[in-house]
Amino acid sequence: MIKTLAISGYRSLRDLTVQLGRLTIITGANGCGKTSLYRALHLLAEIAQGRLIRSLASEGGLSSTLWAGPETIGRRVRTGVHPVQGTVRRGPVALKLGFRSDDFGYAIDLGMPSPGNPFPLDPAIKVEVMWTGETLRPSAMIAERRGPLVRLRTARSHAWREVTHDLLPFDSMVTHCADPADGAELLAMRERMRDWRFYDSLRTDPEAPARRRQVMSYTPVLAGDGADLAAAVATIKAIGDCDALDAAIEYAFPGSSITTEADDHHGGIQFHQPGLLRPLAAAELSDGTLRFLLLVAALLSPRSPDLMVLNEPEASLHPSLMPALARLVVAASHDRQIVLVSHSDMLIRAIEQEGEVSEIRLEKNFGETNAPDLDTPTWVWPKR
Repeated sequence: MIKTLAISGYRSLRDLTVQLGRLTIITGANGCGKTSLYRALHLLAEIAQGRLIRSLASEGGLSSTLWAGPETIGRRVRTGVHPVQGTVRRGPVALKLGFRSDDFGYAIDLGMPSPGNPFPLDPAIKVEVMWTGETLRPSAMIAERRGPLVRLRTARSHAWREVTHDLLPFDSMVTHCADPADGAELLAMRERMRDWRFYDSLRTDPEAPARRRQVMSYTPVLAGDGADLAAAVATIKAIGDCDALDAAIEYAFPGSSITTEADDHHGGIQFHQPGLLRPLAAAELSDGTLRFLLLVAALLSPRSPDLMVLNEPEASLHPSLMPALARLVVAASHDRQIVLVSHSDMLIRAIEQEGEVSEIRLEKNFGETNAPDLDTPTWVWPKR
């Protein structure tokens, strides 16, 4: 489980470190930085997939994602004595991401590319560090990358072994230097990060893939856009918690149930409602009903991830469905860590009534996102 998340220099997150629980809700007003925190978590996951640089490029490159304010915001600026203005930079330009789990920590520092780089928008990975224990310290490090040099601590002697001297600036040691022998911890971390799941684009529009008939195949994990809904539901019924699926539908839509049908190649869902002579296909469902079914398929996945992140799952849902969604989220958090980004007070209150939850309320002050109600956990960034 991720206990601490640290972000520095990314959009409005000039310097934010927060603690995460088994079930954590990120909330706050529009524009306070909730989406930036969600994207930062997603960027961490992209490191393990080898897509970090590409993801930053899709946001406009490093320069478009960096904190746009001054390097520091002094007390006199915050109290209005002095205006916000640029100062002489003391440290290097950097975008830093890191987390600490139950058994290890990881941090990455990205900076400006070297002069003459043919892709000036792509950042260069300057430093990566993996360590054990609560806080980064030299004796706790088990993997370190500085520029093109990567070294791992050997399993037997605990001495350092240099793995490579020429790692490219856009390649991470997480994807290129995980070794089953000396780098077993690095390999285990990479596989865990690859299993993190993010749902922020479950489509319910008239052209949504979930509304079309699909190839029916073993699907223990719902796709990010919900395209394989019917196959995911059929998989839950075959090898997952079928009773939990039926209970979630019954609680949200009393008297209703969901099944799947298929011909030789394709299939779809059938939504049975009381009073109707035939079941409804996905193409006939309202946006809210379809979205709830997508969330059910995601949260009841037979292959439980270490971390699942949901971005505004309440979108398109009628207020009457909030208690059902809250019950589903809390139940799912029993065997996985869930981070939920929401600005729905109704959903948040419903979740709090169902079980224990950690709440991070974000605010923005002088363009900077912070969590004023929380104590900042201890965090140490690696030095270049």
